[in-house]
Amino acid sequence: MAPFYILLGLLLLPCSSSANDTLAVGQVLAVGDKLVSSNRKFALGFFQSGASTITSKFTNTTSTANWYLGIWFNQIPVFTSVWVANRDAPIADNPKLNLTTHLKISSDGNLVIVRDEVVIWSTHITNNSRIRPSINTTTTSVVLMNTGSLVLTSSSSDQALWESFDYPTDVVLPSAKFGWNKVTRLNRRVISKKSTVDPGLGYYSIELQTNGNGIMLKRRKPSLVYRTYASETSSILKFLPRVKKVLELVPQTKGVVIPDYVSNKEEEYYVYTSANESSSSFLLLDISGQIKLNIWSQAQGTWQAVLADPIEMVWFASIRKSGHYWYYSI
Repeated sequence: MAPFYILLGLLLLPCSSSANDTLAVGQVLAVGDKLVSSNRKFALGFFQSGASTITSKFTNTTSTANWYLGIWFNQIPVFTSVWVANRDAPIADNPKLNLTTHLKISSDGNLVIVRDEVVIWSTHITNNSRIRPSINTTTTSVVLMNTGSLVLTSSSSDQALWESFDYPTDVVLPSAKFGWNKVTRLNRRVISKKSTVDPGLGYYSIELQTNGNGIMLKRRKPSLVYRTYASETSSILKFLPRVKKVLELVPQTKGVVIPDYVSNKEEEYYVYTSANESSSSFLLLDISGQIKLNIWSQAQGTWQAVLADPIEMVWFASIRKSGHYWYYSI
C-alpha cells in the first residue's frame, strides 16, 4: 500500500478536466486535455504551431513548435483554430509541459494560463470595476458554448464576466458581435495572424469605427487605411444591403448566411447567423489583409472561400462554375 503522504498528495492535486464543456474552480486543463462544447462542434485546449525547418548549403536549422491555448473546430478533419488566447505569449515546448502548464480559474476569479506557477495570460476581469463586485470566486466557472465562445460566468451574477467573442483573433464566427459597446467602450477589433503557422499579432486589422464612419480595414505597421465600408447611416452605399445582395448571389450562402446590423443606446455591431446549424463557417481576416468567408465542404473535405474582399488584394476567392472562376466581393 502506498504511504499515507503520497495518497494525501494525490488527493490535493487539482482535478483535471477533459472532454466536457465546463471548467470549474479547483479544476485545471492541462496539455492533452480539452473542453468540448455540448454540440461537439468546438474544442478548447492547447495546440502546437510554428515548427519549421530552414535548409541551406551552410546550415540546417529546425525550430520547435510553440504551444498555444485556443479554440478549434472539433469535428473538422483539417485543424482550424478560431481563437487563440496567448497569441503573443507562446509557450516553448518542453518534455514536462503537461505537468508545468495548465489553464485554471485563479483565486481572484480570472481565467489564467500558468506555467511553472507564473501567469503568462489572464482575462484581467478584476481590472474592470463594473463587474468586480459581481465576482464570487467559489462559484465561478468557464463554459465552451455551442457557438464557439468561451464564457466565464458566476452564479452570483446575471451576466458573463468575460467571453472570448469580445476578444477575437483573426476570426469572426456566426453569432459573434463585430462592433463596439457604447457603455464600456469595448471594441471587438480583429487582427490577422503573423503567418499561417504563427498566430501572433499580424499586419492587418479591421474594426467598426466608434465615430460613425463605418468599418475600417487597415495595415497596422506602418498604419495605412486601405479600405473603408460605409456606415448604415450613410445616404449611399450602405454596407449591410451590399452584403445581403452578394450573399444572395452565392449558392453556398443564399438563404443560409444571414447578416444583420444592430445599433442602440448600448451597442453598435454587425452579426451573422447560419440557418443551417449543421454547417460550419467562419469569417477570416487572412495574413494578406483580405476578408474571406469560408464554408466547409463535406463533399470535397476542404474549406471553400466563397466570398473575398477587397478584390484588389493578391489572392481572390473563387467558385468554379462551368470551367470558369467566378469572384464574389462586397
